[in-house]
Amino acid sequence: MEPVRKAYKEKLRPTPVQERALDEVLWRCRTLYNVALEQRKTAWDRCHVSVKRYAQEAELAAIRVEFPEYAAIHRHVLQDVLARLDRAYQAFFRRLQAGEKPGYPRFQGRNRWHRFTFKEYGNGARLDNGHLILSKIGRIHVPWSRPIEGTIKTVTISKEADGWYVSFSCVNILVHPLPVTDRETGIDVGLKVFLITAEGDVVDNPRHYRRAERELKKAQRRVARRKKSSHRRRKAVPILARKQQKVRRQRNDFHHKTALDLVRRYDTIYLEDLQMANMSRRPIPKPDGNGGYEHNGACAKAGLNKSSNDAGWAQFRTILEGKAACAGRRVVAVPPAYTSQDCSACGARVEKSLSVRTHVCTSCGLILDRDENAAKNIQWLGQSLRRVPAVAGAMKREPAGL
Repeated sequence: MEPVRKAYKEKLRPTPVQERALDEVLWRCRTLYNVALEQRKTAWDRCHVSVKRYAQEAELAAIRVEFPEYAAIHRHVLQDVLARLDRAYQAFFRRLQAGEKPGYPRFQGRNRWHRFTFKEYGNGARLDNGHLILSKIGRIHVPWSRPIEGTIKTVTISKEADGWYVSFSCVNILVHPLPVTDRETGIDVGLKVFLITAEGDVVDNPRHYRRAERELKKAQRRVARRKKSSHRRRKAVPILARKQQKVRRQRNDFHHKTALDLVRRYDTIYLEDLQMANMSRRPIPKPDGNGGYEHNGACAKAGLNKSSNDAGWAQFRTILEGKAACAGRRVVAVPPAYTSQDCSACGARVEKSLSVRTHVCTSCGLILDRDENAAKNIQWLGQSLRRVPAVAGAMKREPAGL
C-alpha cells in the first residue's frame, strides 16, 4: 500500500515574551494579507490589471528593507500569506465559473487571522531535542502526546481559545493494515440517530451543540451587552470562545471514536456522497412561470440547518476516510438518489415524506426502519458499483447506468 499523509497537532508552552512575539507575527501577517488584497483590488478597479502572486512576492524584499518589523518575520511565512490570498482568488474564480455564489476575498479583521505557516521544515522551523525552534522567536517547549512518523513537510502555528498549537504535516507515513474481517456494510447518516448500519446497528446522535445551546446563548448575550473595546468585553470574549471550543472538541472526539469503531469492524464501508454545502442552506424559492415558486430540492429542509451542522457529517466523512486509509480499509461513496425511497428487498419505489420513519413496501410487504432500509440500499449500490456479488436479500434489479 502507498504511504499516506498525516498531520500531528500538539499544544505549545511559550513564555510570555514568546506569546507576544507570536501575536506580533499574526498581526503583521494579517496586515500583509489586507494590503496585498487592496493592491489587487485597486489595480483591477482602476486599470483592469490583474496582479499575480509572484509579482507580489517579488516586492517582499523591498518591504522587508523599508519596514524592519517585517524583516523580523521569516520570509517563508510572508510568502505563505500571499499564497493564501492567491488560493482565495482561485476559489473565487472557480465558484464564479461554476455559477455558484462567488464570495469575493474579504479583508481580515483582528479576530479572523489565527495561524501562520512555515512552508518548508528546517528552514525557519525545526525540532531540537523535543523542542520547537522558530526563526526570530526562539525555542518553545512542546509537551508531546505521541511520536511523529514520516517526513515533516510544513509547520503551522495556530492560536486557539486555550493557547497556541503547532501542526506538523507529514508525508511517507506507512500504512498499518488491520486484520481482515471479510465484512462490509452501508451506513446512513441522519438526525434522529447519527448513523445506522445495514445490519441495524445504531449510533445515537449526541447533539453536542443542542445540549450546550443554553450556555452558549448566555455567553453570547454577555459579549453583546459589553461595550466594544472595553475591559469587560475583552474578558467575556474568551469565555465564549472556550465554550464554543468545547463543543467542537466534543463533536470531534465523537467522530473519531465512531469512525475508529467502524474501521475496526468492516473492511469496506459504503456511504452516501452527500453535498454537505447544499444541505446546510435554506432552499431558495424561484418563480416557476405559473405564478408560483419552486425550491431547489438539493438543499436541506428549512429549520434543520442547525441540527445538520451539529451532526457534522462532512467532518465525520473526512475522519472516516483518513482512518480507513491508515488502516488499509476502503470507504466508497455512492449516489444518494432514492436510497430512502427504494425497497431494499424487491427494489420497488415507495414514495414517502421525511416525517414517515418506517418503510412499508406495498409490493413485497417488507416493513423496516426507514434509515436501516436506506443503509441496506447504500450497501447494495456500493457493491454493485464495485462489481461485487450482492448479499442475500439485496435488491434484485440492475443499478442505473450499468
